[in-house]
Amino acid sequence: MILPARRWFAGAAMLALVAPLALAWPTAATWLVTLDAAWLLLLAVDAWRSAAITADDITVRRQVPPAFSLGRPLPVTWRWEARLPRPVVVRVAEEFPSLLSLGDAAERVLRLAPGSALYETHVVTPVARGKGGGGALHLRVSSPWGLAWRTLRVETPWPVTVFPTLVGASLRALPTQSQRRREAGLRAARRLGEGRAFESLREWVPGDETRTIDWKATARRRKPMVRQYEDERRQQVMIAIDAGRMLTAEYEGRARLEYVVEAALQLAHAAVDHDDDIGLMVFADVVQRYLAPARGRRALRSVLDALATVHGTLVEPDYPAAFALLAQRNRKRALAIVFTDVIDRTASDALVSQVGALRPRHLPLAVALRDPALDRLATARAATVQAAFERAAAEELLQAREAALADMRGRGVLVLDVPPAGAAEAVVAQYRVLKRRAAL
Repeated sequence: MILPARRWFAGAAMLALVAPLALAWPTAATWLVTLDAAWLLLLAVDAWRSAAITADDITVRRQVPPAFSLGRPLPVTWRWEARLPRPVVVRVAEEFPSLLSLGDAAERVLRLAPGSALYETHVVTPVARGKGGGGALHLRVSSPWGLAWRTLRVETPWPVTVFPTLVGASLRALPTQSQRRREAGLRAARRLGEGRAFESLREWVPGDETRTIDWKATARRRKPMVRQYEDERRQQVMIAIDAGRMLTAEYEGRARLEYVVEAALQLAHAAVDHDDDIGLMVFADVVQRYLAPARGRRALRSVLDALATVHGTLVEPDYPAAFALLAQRNRKRALAIVFTDVIDRTASDALVSQVGALRPRHLPLAVALRDPALDRLATARAATVQAAFERAAAEELLQAREAALADMRGRGVLVLDVPPAGAAEAVVAQYRVLKRRAAL
């Protein structure tokens, strides 16, 4: 498509300014018509010369990071090259991925010289977590005389992944606990006990339990042999995130689910740092994502990739189906950390009963995100009658909520009742306390 440029419109405006001379000087009308026709002819010739320009004549390559994380702007470099015999001016309007922001640089003007590449670098800021795409470029290439623009569309697919805020060491630089011990010259000491991790065989001695006898080894060696086990030091940590309506409310301009995602990521970092297996389940009315517990940086990468696409929905969570799947797929004892919220015993009856049913196979820890605004309202001094009613309603809601949490504790569930901003620090601290106490 060809569009007249500002230069051509400026010339046409100058010709229009001299049009009133035709009233006083009739001969000027002939010259004016001739100049108008010549100006239109120049536009047509210039447009015809630029019509041969195609999208293949303008090449662009984008050098981007493999992924972004919230709160960390990163540079992106574009490499432009024009396969044309003359310099051109290119006006660029880029369809930027909705997860990223380029500011005013999304529309820019470039001057490309023939036979040489032009590099431009801009700082890109992630604005939302998730996965998306974009990258189409809408170009206007100047004609040889600058009287017209040749419009082009260049497809440069740009798949984008924005991870949650990465706090602390980067994923690649995060060593496991066992790796740090090896680098320090330490070795793991095996501790014999009642665990189920096989350590070795030895000859039976009086006092050994008969259930530890390995009958196959006894037949091969023709003497009683028993199995020795060592305590299992590596445990499983299963993170369950309620992505239903309970966490869609906002706190300080952010959905409470965003605080949960950041807390889950920091907890996953801590679990890998302690050489534990880490798994993830995200559910609402259906189970949206399930990752079986696994070990090391690869498991952490899988959790990080899954957390990038977690989004809340205004639906009622199906707790029975979610926890039934968790119990079915995860037979080994695990620390099951459930991020959710409760309202009262009636509204949260399904949650309370299902979390409590995880015992005794698993050790459940419910992380409930309380509303600081409701706390402030319940403790504020009432200056009017309406404020008094609001305070009474807030106190009633908090009492009902505390009753639901007490019911959960009575079923043997560990409970963390924390504000959204403090969820990450509190859950990691609680995890480390449970590790020190060998609660699993």
